[in-house]
Amino acid sequence: MYSDDDLDAAVAAGALPAASADALRAHVHAGRLSPAVDEEHFRLITGFNDIFVGIAAIILLVALAWIGDSIKLADHQYGPEPLTGLFVAAAAWGLAEFFTLKRRMALPSIILLLAFVGGVFATAASILVVGLDPVPGDEGERLLAFILATSAAVAAGAAWLHWRRFRVPITVAAGAAALVAMVLALIGTALDFDGEGMPDIILVAMLVAGLGVFALAMRWDGSDPRRETRRSDVAFWLHLLAAPLIVHSVFSLTGLNDGDGSVVKAVAVILVYVLLALAALIIDRRALLVSALAYVLWALSDLFEEAGAVELSFALTAFVIGSALLLLSAFWHNARRAVVQPLPDGMRARLPVLDRSVAVAA
Repeated sequence: MYSDDDLDAAVAAGALPAASADALRAHVHAGRLSPAVDEEHFRLITGFNDIFVGIAAIILLVALAWIGDSIKLADHQYGPEPLTGLFVAAAAWGLAEFFTLKRRMALPSIILLLAFVGGVFATAASILVVGLDPVPGDEGERLLAFILATSAAVAAGAAWLHWRRFRVPITVAAGAAALVAMVLALIGTALDFDGEGMPDIILVAMLVAGLGVFALAMRWDGSDPRRETRRSDVAFWLHLLAAPLIVHSVFSLTGLNDGDGSVVKAVAVILVYVLLALAALIIDRRALLVSALAYVLWALSDLFEEAGAVELSFALTAFVIGSALLLLSAFWHNARRAVVQPLPDGMRARLPVLDRSVAVAA
């Protein structure tokens, strides 16, 4: 399998005429019957070697974390030893110099990025709690929240450095996740913890953060409406982060997941899911549908139980949802055309390309 980068390199080396390379691209795109913009492609693996290297990297990183945790440097009341995360972060960066920069391997690059950011976070948190005595009550909770906020800020800085060096698409989402965690933890430092679920102010902050990440994702998406460049991959991971933040906070704030199982709330969950489906069609991203799937499964199951199908409630729910999602996937382009065409021209210009033939020709 040859990528566009391989074809460009062949043209630059004189091994393949540019016209032949363009003809090959057009033939492959036409044979797929749908453009990349319609399929929401992103690079996860380039071959089985990605899986092989990814497994080997995980084994090595786990071993280094185990070794680091066995080295006792100081009095440590909480969490792993400082060297645990440091060993993982250093190894992940060093491995990325080869497998990301030189080999351009997708899955190992994602694993190494997450290991690096996570290792930096763990190192910062471990250093901050060295020698810390247990603090009871709310003060201990606030202190822990402050440590988490500081560690998340350090992790966000590490993600920025990694992006400057390696440009792995998921890095922007990892940095955004660290910043969201920092903000939520800082808010937690001012709260009284009663141990009864998540406070509303945290849920509101989560919703605002999710909308902010969604706006950032749309900015990346809007800069590449044909989804031909790395910017589309960056937007994909940002949407994958924004979706659960938005969906969970909305359902929690409206009381749709408090577990009382009333018919009214079940119907409300389904209506909200329909609205999310419309939003997913407009922006051509399926992450919103996946994030809210657990809620709608629960809601439909409750409806079937209320109708008397207790034993088959989950089976009927899975049948309905599975069939609906498969039909939506099969007719995604047609459904999206029906939803997007009535929108204003200015809005459509910022959305992913709708005309299949134009996208293929491009």
